[in-house]
Amino acid sequence: MTEELQDSILACLEQVIDPELGIDIINLGLIYGVDIDDEDICTVTMTLTSMGCPLAGIIVEQIESALEDLPEVNDTVVNIIWDPPWTKDRMSRYAKIALGIR
Repeated sequence: MTEELQDSILACLEQVIDPELGIDIINLGLIYGVDIDDEDICTVTMTLTSMGCPLAGIIVEQIESALEDLPEVNDTVVNIIWDPPWTKDRMSRYAKIALGIR
């Protein structure tokens, strides 16, 4: 994957807002990686802030919708993992300020 395509994918994912926190999934540090295979299937590896997140399905749908407009992406697979676990240390400075976290 080119750096330009990766940047485009991450820019699209920055438009996906966690409905509970009101911050995008990039700045929350939920995205662990993106990859695209030879068939232009984009795999987004991510975590959630908690295992019991009731909005996981909505976030996955938003990711799929955000990436469907990219001509280089034919399909999207969201791979939710729990290791390494998410911590607030993964959040960007912007997200921490917006949520009042030090």
